[in-house]
Amino acid sequence: MHKKSLVVLIMLIVSIVSAACSNSSEETASNEVLPEFLKDKSEEMQTIYANAAQNKELLENIPCYCGCDESARHRNNYDCFIHENIRDGKVIWDDHGTKCGVCLEIAAQSVSDLESGKSIKQIRQSIDEKYKSGYAKPTPTPEV
Repeated sequence: MHKKSLVVLIMLIVSIVSAACSNSSEETASNEVLPEFLKDKSEEMQTIYANAAQNKELLENIPCYCGCDESARHRNNYDCFIHENIRDGKVIWDDHGTKCGVCLEIAAQSVSDLESGKSIKQIRQSIDEKYKSGYAKPTPTPEV
């Protein structure tokens, strides 16, 4: 019986981890229409998502340090929020950012720094310096 309980426990842990690492997406008419999965989230999180959508050029040049390169194949911090921009203006949102404080923190800091007048290169250097140790390896974001 002990062996059977251990197997059940392992299966439960694997399913919980898999659920936490899986991302869901939602399509909206534009980047100005937030996805439904944000309805029950904090106003701060909704603001970060809205800012991410409006700052594509910035966040495509900023790496993420949460490990999403390996778990979700993200290339930059923008990918944590937006899965795809469709030619007709529609957006496919990614809910990864709703489950990751590192993603949210990087996006919020990057947008705040841009609004304060810092260049994308300065922001990139600041983020790289802040997250260079104690975090996962960065996404494969090209240098600025």
